[in-house]
Amino acid sequence: MKKEKKTYALLFVLLLHFTLGQSDYAPYFYDNGPSSTHGNMASFSISEDTPVGTQIYILNGTDPEGDPVRFDLTFEMGSKEYFRVDSKSGEVTLIQELDREKQAEISVLVSITDGRNKVIETVRVFVTDANDEPPEFLNLPFIIDIPEDTAPGSSIYRVQAADRDMGSGGSVSYYLQTSPFAKFTIGGNSGILRVKPGETLDYETTPTHFVTVVAKDGGGKYKEKHQVLTSTATMTINVLDAQDMPPSFIGTPYFGYVYEVSVPGSEIFTLYAKDGDQGNPNPIHYSIMNGSDGVFDINSTSGCITLSTFPTLLRNELYEIIVKASEVGPNDQQQDYDVTTVTIRVVDLNNHPPTFYGQNGPQSNFEVTMYEHPPAGEILRGFKITVNDSDQGANAKFKLRLVGPSRVLRVVPQTVLNEAQVTIIVEDTSGIDYEKGRTLSFKLLAVEIDTPERFSATADIVINLLDTNDNIPKFTSEYYIARVPENSPGGSSVVCVTANDPDSGPWGEVKYTIYGSGSDLFAINRTSGLISTQPWTSLDAEVRSKYNFYVKAEDSEGKYSLSEVFVTVLDMNDHSPAFDENLLEKTMIIGSPVKVEAVDEDAESPNNVIEYSIMTADPDNAFDINADTGEIKLKPYIKTMEIVQNITKQKDCKWSLVVQARDRGSPSFSTTAVVNIDITEATPLKGPMAAFLMKSRDSPMKALGIVTVVISLLVGVTALISAAMYMRNSKSNRITPARRIIKRRPRDQQPWIFNMPVLKFSNPADKFLIVNQERSPRPKPPPPSAPPPPCITRQYERPRAVPTISGVLASKGSKKPKSHRRKEGHMSSALVSELKMKLEQKMIESNQGYY
Repeated sequence: MKKEKKTYALLFVLLLHFTLGQSDYAPYFYDNGPSSTHGNMASFSISEDTPVGTQIYILNGTDPEGDPVRFDLTFEMGSKEYFRVDSKSGEVTLIQELDREKQAEISVLVSITDGRNKVIETVRVFVTDANDEPPEFLNLPFIIDIPEDTAPGSSIYRVQAADRDMGSGGSVSYYLQTSPFAKFTIGGNSGILRVKPGETLDYETTPTHFVTVVAKDGGGKYKEKHQVLTSTATMTINVLDAQDMPPSFIGTPYFGYVYEVSVPGSEIFTLYAKDGDQGNPNPIHYSIMNGSDGVFDINSTSGCITLSTFPTLLRNELYEIIVKASEVGPNDQQQDYDVTTVTIRVVDLNNHPPTFYGQNGPQSNFEVTMYEHPPAGEILRGFKITVNDSDQGANAKFKLRLVGPSRVLRVVPQTVLNEAQVTIIVEDTSGIDYEKGRTLSFKLLAVEIDTPERFSATADIVINLLDTNDNIPKFTSEYYIARVPENSPGGSSVVCVTANDPDSGPWGEVKYTIYGSGSDLFAINRTSGLISTQPWTSLDAEVRSKYNFYVKAEDSEGKYSLSEVFVTVLDMNDHSPAFDENLLEKTMIIGSPVKVEAVDEDAESPNNVIEYSIMTADPDNAFDINADTGEIKLKPYIKTMEIVQNITKQKDCKWSLVVQARDRGSPSFSTTAVVNIDITEATPLKGPMAAFLMKSRDSPMKALGIVTVVISLLVGVTALISAAMYMRNSKSNRITPARRIIKRRPRDQQPWIFNMPVLKFSNPADKFLIVNQERSPRPKPPPPSAPPPPCITRQYERPRAVPTISGVLASKGSKKPKSHRRKEGHMSSALVSELKMKLEQKMIESNQGYY
């Protein structure tokens, strides 16, 4: 037996050894308890206010063989997934917001695997509470009905509110929002609403109260902060009326009247009283307490007072009756009451209304004819009106009123007793205007003042107006503006003016005339006001484009008004552009433009705006023209004379262009001119005179004129100096013998000579070239001779010679040697000779002052 046991033990040990050597153990989680954040999440708790994205736990486990492990986290089918785990690190992250009030416990399947074995465990995660839910009122809305006689301190309602939070956050307390007129209080813990001690309710003052109750929880943490949540609700408290108010009369004081025609049973007055408790009123009973003397009765239900006898049997003119109004309670018992006084007066019957009378008895229509605009304060004597009321005393007192256009007329007197003569007076004369209306209508009213009947009477007042000439013609505009195209035929319409005169007949007929500067070119129809040009008038915008004159509108009596007419003559394109000459000669230096200019005599743009263009050129394609300025210049590639000669194959380098000048009017007009252009190449010039001549190369006569002006200025300055010295000597009070002063020029001093170039027109291009005369030797002029002694010079004798200013204008010949001989033009030679003679004469006169 023992042998068998040993055999079995040996086999078990061998089997165990074999099993341990060949087995693979599964991984497992660490169980660190519910308070740990590492393990398998068993019984883990998390607050419901934890933010999404927070790492809340780390799954932790191991494999017995030491193999790496991975983690996973799943939820049951159909349940919301709140967590996500990182498979390697085991970090668990919150991915959805938690709400303990909706789900306090979350079931999670956590797993751990080493790649071969996987262990799954079901764990529960508990959601702990945070104070995130406010209290909620129950049994809303709060509408309470209580009697107004509820005793102070009585409980009237219990408010209930619930909070789904736990702990202090789930406890609820109550209070009312304070008000200075609060009549209620509430228990802080019980929620019982009571009438505040010392306060009473009054239906008549405040039938409904609105009270705001606040429910507050005990507070708690929410997202690491202490938070207290509240809720509010409005309670509507309706106060039910109780019988605590006496009745009261409405419309006091009361007055009634008894007239001479009254009969027994006639109603005098009806009183009205109502219960002060309007929520639940009692019926009212009326009775007379005193003062009726047995001649008045009252209906106990309606409160109507009636006469019980004939008026002739009344002893007093005034009765003051004491009337009592009582509430009728249960079992027809009279409870609270009110007392008032009714004053009844016995009066004569007001049975006659006011009546208007004319000359023939009662009359309701009065009519008169008069001229318009009578002076203010004038009495309309055409009316004969009397008003009368046959009653006596207060019944015969009434007021007069005139109803119609405001403040035009007024009536006198305004208050009448029994009878008066009616007077109507003009108050506003401008309101009585024939042009505003040929007839004025008024209502004359007579209304009783102190009677209950307020009898009245009405009469029609009609005023027929006659016209006067009280208006002047008035133009429809202070000025008129007209536009007329130039070259319009005579008699063309310009503008029609209109003036209105509201007067009637001949006074309203208007005649028109015109006068003023420029009006002689126009005519006006005296009746229609149509202004037109005279038959012989021809308007020209280039001569005059603006006219203004006055037009006069006059009625038959000479009353008139004026208006001004402004006429603008519109420019028409009736002139063509024009050049100064049909054939223009221009000299062009390479690199510099030449300019052509045309003039358009039209008055306004675009009719006088000119555009230039080259129509034809021989040879072609060598020039450009500025369309706005008319400047002609060579193409940019033409920079030397060699290029020009290659293009033209001519030695004279001349072009002929046909230039067109076209205006921008409609229709457009144009003209052409032939421009002969002589092209030359400039030689560099030096000195101010060369620069001046270069600027004046297109105007040689202008240059000569400027030189002449300069010489004249020099002569004038010399004459002024001589005159000043002569005046000084003549004013001297010292007599000195006549003597001759001869001033000689030093022999070594060279005379001042101004070399003025002389124009030479043999070649047009040569007039822009200057020959410097200093390079060639010139003979030395002889020294000036001394002035002769003072004596009388005969008229036929020539004055002595004086130093003169000479000038020479040299021209450059093309490929020819310079010639020392000068050929002067006839005009320039005559001008220089005349200047020499005048200068010599001035010098003689000035030198005589020295003798």
